[in-house]
Amino acid sequence: MIRLAGARTLFYKEILRFWKVAFQTVAAPVLTAVMYLLIFGHVLQDRVQVFEGVGYTSFLIPGLVMMSVLQNAFANSSSSLVQSKVTGNLVFLLVSPLSHWAWFAAYVGASVVRGMVVGLGVFIVTVWFAPPAFAQPLWILVFAALGAGMLGALGLIAGLWADKFDQMAAFQNFVIMPMTFLSGVFYSVHSLPAFWLEVSHLNPFFYMIDGFRRGFFGTSDVSPWLSLAVVGSSFVVVSAIALRLLKTGYKLRP
Repeated sequence: MIRLAGARTLFYKEILRFWKVAFQTVAAPVLTAVMYLLIFGHVLQDRVQVFEGVGYTSFLIPGLVMMSVLQNAFANSSSSLVQSKVTGNLVFLLVSPLSHWAWFAAYVGASVVRGMVVGLGVFIVTVWFAPPAFAQPLWILVFAALGAGMLGALGLIAGLWADKFDQMAAFQNFVIMPMTFLSGVFYSVHSLPAFWLEVSHLNPFFYMIDGFRRGFFGTSDVSPWLSLAVVGSSFVVVSAIALRLLKTGYKLRP
């Protein structure tokens, strides 16, 4: 039987943790996304058309929204665990009767909330630049939720592995950022040379972005069902690893 006693309290604590500093955790990522839109949209609007009848700015907005969802879902769980390790307050969680399922549900749940809040903020601010079309809105919700959940679980793994902030920064800079920027946020992968096209198809972030974009335009680089299969299986694998590490107390107990 899955024990989730206490998960609600830990979830609430994690929500408060990022919301108390919303200017840094919510407003700042929204501003960053708007800067990307202003720069890339202004430079490439009249030079690039990826899908027929879709302007580049319209194409770019869903990618920026999903990129913000993923990065902030990862940042929430990873930074929380590393901060708890560095400050020493992790001991208060270790002495509580929380199961590994409760830890997982609370941390990943809060990560999904933060990712969705930031993504919604980016969408609200950028929608003024190009009014969206919601061709297949169910795909938007499915890929946003699965993507945020996967990155929340991946953030748990990174937070368990890292002992200090510079290790966490290295993980983000050398794993999360390259996978994000090589996922087709700013371009269609079909515009890439053959080698990099194949590399992109090995990147689960590409399927998250492409499936999410499908919900807006009704067209995508690959089938949304293939994207769903890749993202769903990736979520299951990453979640299983995170749960296993939590159950064994990897780098949590001396």
